[in-house]
Amino acid sequence: MATPGKLTPLQEMEARRIAQQQAKANKTPANRSEEEKALRKERVGKAKDALARSVGMKGDHVATARAALKTYLRQLNDPNQPDDARFELLIEAPFKAPPKKRSNDRF
Repeated sequence: MATPGKLTPLQEMEARRIAQQQAKANKTPANRSEEEKALRKERVGKAKDALARSVGMKGDHVATARAALKTYLRQLNDPNQPDDARFELLIEAPFKAPPKKRSNDRF
Protein backbone atom coordinates (compact mmCIF):
# COMPACT_ATOMS: atom_id res chain seq x y z
CA MET A 1 0.00 0.00 0.00
CA ALA A 2 1.45 3.38 -0.99
CA THR A 3 1.88 6.07 1.61
CA PRO A 4 -0.37 9.14 1.17
CA GLY A 5 2.55 11.43 0.23
CA LYS A 6 4.01 9.16 -2.44
CA LEU A 7 2.62 8.28 -5.82
CA THR A 8 2.91 4.86 -7.35
CA PRO A 9 4.84 4.61 -10.62
CA LEU A 10 1.56 4.26 -12.50
CA GLN A 11 0.15 7.40 -10.84
CA GLU A 12 3.37 9.30 -11.60
CA MET A 13 3.20 8.29 -15.24
CA GLU A 14 -0.45 9.31 -15.47
CA ALA A 15 0.24 12.67 -13.81
CA ARG A 16 3.14 13.31 -16.20
CA ARG A 17 0.95 12.45 -19.20
CA ILE A 18 -1.81 14.80 -18.06
CA ALA A 19 0.70 17.60 -17.43
CA GLN A 20 2.13 17.16 -20.93
CA GLN A 21 -1.34 17.30 -22.47
CA GLN A 22 -2.15 20.49 -20.59
CA ALA A 23 1.17 22.07 -21.56
CA LYS A 24 0.54 21.17 -25.19
CA ALA A 25 -2.97 22.65 -25.07
CA ASN A 26 -1.76 25.91 -23.46
CA LYS A 27 1.21 26.32 -25.78
CA THR A 28 1.38 29.63 -27.62
CA PRO A 29 3.10 29.71 -31.00
CA ALA A 30 6.28 31.75 -31.28
CA ASN A 31 5.73 34.92 -33.27
CA ARG A 32 8.93 35.85 -35.04
CA SER A 33 9.44 38.90 -37.19
CA GLU A 34 10.61 38.59 -40.79
CA GLU A 35 14.01 39.89 -39.69
CA GLU A 36 14.39 37.11 -37.11
CA LYS A 37 13.23 34.50 -39.60
CA ALA A 38 15.80 35.66 -42.14
CA LEU A 39 18.57 35.60 -39.53
CA ARG A 40 17.62 32.09 -38.41
CA LYS A 41 17.45 30.87 -42.01
CA GLU A 42 20.88 32.34 -42.76
CA ARG A 43 22.41 30.78 -39.64
CA VAL A 44 20.92 27.37 -40.42
CA GLY A 45 22.32 27.56 -43.94
CA LYS A 46 25.79 28.47 -42.65
CA ALA A 47 25.71 25.70 -40.03
CA LYS A 48 24.61 23.07 -42.57
CA ASP A 49 27.26 24.27 -45.02
CA ALA A 50 29.98 24.00 -42.36
CA LEU A 51 28.80 20.49 -41.51
CA ALA A 52 28.83 19.46 -45.16
CA ARG A 53 32.30 20.90 -45.80
CA SER A 54 33.82 19.30 -42.70
CA VAL A 55 32.70 15.74 -43.46
CA GLY A 56 36.04 14.32 -44.62
CA MET A 57 38.28 16.30 -42.29
CA LYS A 58 40.40 14.62 -39.65
CA GLY A 59 41.44 15.69 -36.21
CA ASP A 60 40.16 15.65 -32.66
CA HIS A 61 38.86 19.18 -32.95
CA VAL A 62 36.68 18.31 -35.97
CA ALA A 63 34.52 15.79 -34.10
CA THR A 64 33.83 18.14 -31.20
CA ALA A 65 33.15 21.08 -33.54
CA ARG A 66 30.73 19.02 -35.62
CA ALA A 67 28.97 17.88 -32.45
CA ALA A 68 28.63 21.52 -31.37
CA LEU A 69 27.11 22.43 -34.75
CA LYS A 70 24.66 19.53 -34.55
CA THR A 71 23.67 20.58 -31.03
CA TYR A 72 23.11 24.14 -32.27
CA LEU A 73 20.79 22.87 -35.01
CA ARG A 74 18.90 20.62 -32.57
CA GLN A 75 18.39 23.44 -30.07
CA LEU A 76 17.43 26.06 -32.63
CA ASN A 77 14.13 26.82 -30.91
CA ASP A 78 15.68 27.41 -27.50
CA PRO A 79 15.42 31.02 -26.31
CA ASN A 80 19.12 31.54 -25.56
CA GLN A 81 21.02 31.47 -28.85
CA PRO A 82 24.69 32.42 -29.30
CA ASP A 83 25.51 35.96 -30.32
CA ASP A 84 27.04 36.68 -33.75
CA ALA A 85 30.68 36.48 -32.64
CA ARG A 86 30.15 33.18 -30.83
CA PHE A 87 28.22 31.79 -33.81
CA GLU A 88 31.08 32.67 -36.18
CA LEU A 89 33.50 30.81 -33.88
CA LEU A 90 31.14 27.84 -33.96
CA ILE A 91 31.07 27.86 -37.76
CA GLU A 92 34.86 28.18 -38.13
CA ALA A 93 35.76 25.62 -35.46
CA PRO A 94 35.98 22.52 -37.71
CA PHE A 95 38.39 24.27 -40.07
CA LYS A 96 40.81 25.75 -37.54
CA ALA A 97 43.21 23.40 -35.86
CA PRO A 98 43.77 24.31 -32.22
CA PRO A 99 47.26 25.55 -31.37
CA LYS A 100 49.62 22.75 -30.43
CA LYS A 101 50.57 22.48 -26.81
CA ARG A 102 54.19 23.33 -26.24
CA SER A 103 56.09 21.27 -23.79
CA ASN A 104 58.64 22.77 -21.46
CA ASP A 105 60.97 19.78 -21.71
CA ARG A 106 64.18 21.62 -22.47
CA PHE A 107 66.53 19.43 -20.49
